[in-house]
Amino acid sequence: MTAQISTPVYDIAVVGAGPAGMTAALLLAKTGYRTVLVAPGANLDDGRTTALLQSSAQIYEGIGLWEAISAHTAPLRRMRMIDGTGRLIRAPEVTFDSAELELDAFGYNILNKDLNKVLDEAVSAEPALERIAAFAGSYDFAEDQVTIALEDGQAITAKLCVAADGRRSPAREAAGIDVKSWSYPQTAIVLNLEHDQPHQDTSNEFHTPTGPFTLVPLPGNKSSLVCVVKPDDAEPLLAMAEEALALELERRAHSILGKMKLASKPQSFPLSGLTANALVGPRLALIGEAAHVFPPIGAQGLNLGLRDVASLVGIVGSQVHKKTGFETASAKDPGTAVVLKAYEKDRWQDINSRTAAVDALNRSLLTDFLPVQVVRSAGLYLANRIGPLRRYLMREGIAPQSKRPGLPLPVPGALPKPRLPTLPKLPRLSPRQR
Repeated sequence: MTAQISTPVYDIAVVGAGPAGMTAALLLAKTGYRTVLVAPGANLDDGRTTALLQSSAQIYEGIGLWEAISAHTAPLRRMRMIDGTGRLIRAPEVTFDSAELELDAFGYNILNKDLNKVLDEAVSAEPALERIAAFAGSYDFAEDQVTIALEDGQAITAKLCVAADGRRSPAREAAGIDVKSWSYPQTAIVLNLEHDQPHQDTSNEFHTPTGPFTLVPLPGNKSSLVCVVKPDDAEPLLAMAEEALALELERRAHSILGKMKLASKPQSFPLSGLTANALVGPRLALIGEAAHVFPPIGAQGLNLGLRDVASLVGIVGSQVHKKTGFETASAKDPGTAVVLKAYEKDRWQDINSRTAAVDALNRSLLTDFLPVQVVRSAGLYLANRIGPLRRYLMREGIAPQSKRPGLPLPVPGALPKPRLPTLPKLPRLSPRQR
C-alpha cells in the first residue's frame, strides 16, 4: 500500500526572493500567520543599486534590520537637477536639500547584492518563517485556498499567495490578470564609478534630450550611474574600452566629480513600463514588479513595492492585532475577497499617480514640443523659488503623506533627523558647459 504524501498547509505563501518578496515574508511571518517563502536563493551578485527612501528605511528600522543595512549605504542629502537639454527653453538648476525638511537624508543608496544579503540572512534567522528553495511551477486558485505545485515535485497550499515574482509574474498570468505595458525609445546603461572628487552626499541628475544622466552617491568616492540614451547610441558606448568609456562619462558629467574610473561592468536594458489591470485575484495579491514597472527615475521602483508590502501587512495583520469591520468567515483568514479588495483600494492611487508622474517626466525630456518644455521649466522654476511648494514636492517624493508606513508591529519613531551644517556650494555649469 502506497503511503499518502501530505501537502503542507500554510496561511500565506510569498513567491519570489527579491527585496520586496523577502521583506513581505519577514513582515507577514511576524504578524502571526504561518508563512512560507517560495524561491531559490537571493541574488547576491547584483551590482546595481537601489536608493531606499526614508519611508522604506523606516520599515527596516521597525523590524530591526536598519543597522545592518545602513552600514552599506551612502546618504542622499541633496538632489541636484541640471537642465542639460541645450534647448531654447531650459529649466533653472534646482537643488533639493533634506535639511530643509529636518531630515538626515532623503534616502540611502545601497548595492542590491548588499541589501539582498542582509535580507537573506534575516529570512534564514526568522524562526516564524519557513523557506522552500524551489521555483513555483503552476498554480490552482480555488475559493478557499491556492495550491502551488513546485518544480521539484512538491506541492503546498495556502490561504493567500503573495506574488513578488517579477514583471513576468507566472502567478499573475496563472490568475488571468492582464497588464497594460508600454515601451520608450530609450536604453538605460547602468554601472558604478569611482571618482576623484567627493560627491558630498549629493545626487546629480542631468536632464538630457535622451533622458536622465544620474549620478547617485555610494560609500566613499563612488557613485552609481544611470545613463539613459537612444537605443542606437547604447551599443557604441558599451563597446568602448573601460578607460575610453570612463572619459566619455566624465565629459557627460562635466567633470563635477573629477576623473572617473569604472567600478563595475556596464549593463544595459530597454526602458519600459507595466501596470497590472488588477492588484488581486482569488487568493492572490500582487506586490512589487508583479504589479507595476516603470523607468529608473526618481528612485520610485522598489520604494513603491515596499509601500505595497506595508499596505498588505497592515491590512492582513490588522485581523490578528485588532478588531476590524471585515465580515469574514474566519477572523484570521488573510486571503478573503474583502481583505484583498481593501488592499487593492488602498494601493491604486499611489501606484497610478507615481506611474503617471514618472512617465510624464520622462516623456517631457524626449519631446521637442515647445509648450511642454515651457511647462516643465516653469514647474522647476516655481519649485526653486517657492519654499512651501518645494517642501511639498520633497515630502511627496519620499512617499505620499497618506501612505507613510503603518504596520501592526512595534515600529520605532522616524529615523534621526539632525539638522546638518550647510554643505559647500556645488559649482554651477557655465553656459558653455551646458
